[in-house]
Amino acid sequence: MTSANDGTAIRFKRPLLKLSGEMLGGPDGFGFDRAVLDKFAIEIRMLTKAGITPGIVLGGGNFFRGARTTLPALKRHRADAIGMLATVMNAICFAEHLEAAGLKAKVYSAVPLHPLVAAYDIDDVVTNLNAGIVCLYSGGTGNPYFTTDSAAALRAIETGCDVLIKGTKVDGVYDSDPVKNPAATKFMKITYEEVLSRNLGVMDLVAITLCRDNRMPLKVLSLSESGNLLKACSGAIIGTDVIES
Repeated sequence: MTSANDGTAIRFKRPLLKLSGEMLGGPDGFGFDRAVLDKFAIEIRMLTKAGITPGIVLGGGNFFRGARTTLPALKRHRADAIGMLATVMNAICFAEHLEAAGLKAKVYSAVPLHPLVAAYDIDDVVTNLNAGIVCLYSGGTGNPYFTTDSAAALRAIETGCDVLIKGTKVDGVYDSDPVKNPAATKFMKITYEEVLSRNLGVMDLVAITLCRDNRMPLKVLSLSESGNLLKACSGAIIGTDVIES
């Protein structure tokens, strides 16, 4: 375990952060909210000042989330393609806010979109992470039928991250929806197997299985409170830890 310049102990120096697109949309959950973008950029800057270089996967739900029920003519793979493009837009926008906050950032896409963003390349990503450059992975896995949760787990494993952190509006994993059930019980720790057997919906099946099979630590926490990401990387008891056993 290393320490930041201010003496804060750092447990995870290379996290993969999975953030929902809706969070970038602010209270409405749609489009871009300037205050939210600025807030998250400051959160990432706090990490880099502590010697932590994150990778980031953003969802695309602030622009598009499976509209097949309202747009029946839209085939699933085409809907997924639109969702992938939404994540590219989010990554480009957030990278600009990171740059404005004084950070170096680079956007990659699993789907080649030159010259808009760089094509995803593991070696290039690792080189930039080692140089302290925040890397944003867009375009999902580049394939339909896979979620950005799956993309986050895959990128975390490929780029040698030491933890996958899923930032949500809820402060951890519960045995039922805490919004609908005030009596829902929060787990401080829970195994991958229990998440799967209970069908808790923390992340999708592919993502959880990838984390389990590759022993990737997973933390689920709320981003409503400033500093939670740094606390998580410092090993603080926060949110829910999904563990092997």
